[in-house]
Amino acid sequence: MDGTLVDTEPCWIAAEFALAERYGGAWSREHALQIVGSDLLDSGRYIREHMGIDVTPERIVDELLDSVIEQVERAVPWREGARELLASLVDAGVPCALVTMSYARLVEPILAALPPETFTAVVTGDVVDRGKPHPEPYLTAARSLDVLTADCLAIEDSNTGTTSAVAAGCRVLVAPLHVPVSSGPGRVFTPSLAGLSAASLLSVATS
Repeated sequence: MDGTLVDTEPCWIAAEFALAERYGGAWSREHALQIVGSDLLDSGRYIREHMGIDVTPERIVDELLDSVIEQVERAVPWREGARELLASLVDAGVPCALVTMSYARLVEPILAALPPETFTAVVTGDVVDRGKPHPEPYLTAARSLDVLTADCLAIEDSNTGTTSAVAAGCRVLVAPLHVPVSSGPGRVFTPSLAGLSAASLLSVATS
């Protein structure tokens, strides 16, 4: 979701810098980009260590979520082509799962801005034991859709998410945004979601 469907990374980064200021820590854009796509508690632990603040990872995550949700509720920062691609998949009858390390309370305002039939399943970071880059999130999504991961095409924007999807056995369409993603087996790259449709994704999935 974050960075793939919605460009929320600037929201997260702004929230992280505000957190550092609030608790007297030090932060950088380089550190912020290190945790793009990661499990939120893993990110909280990284922030605690590298920001140098005496705040629990759980508290860090909660405060960041509060900030990002407030920003998203003002305006959902859709990535170009995202809503059109989702609509094309719905029209074609393709079952879709949202697989995100964001927690359900951040996902809710995003889903509220989409037709209710958009996603057949939703897997969030607060319902899995091991987040990305572990394969559990994508394995959970495939089970929810009652399909094999080998029959799934994941769309990702980060190394962390791509690693998770590949490890689960998915083919991956990579649409990088804020961080570079390494090339490798099972990965096809696109510069943007704009102009993509269910038909074009089928060609990627079967190529």
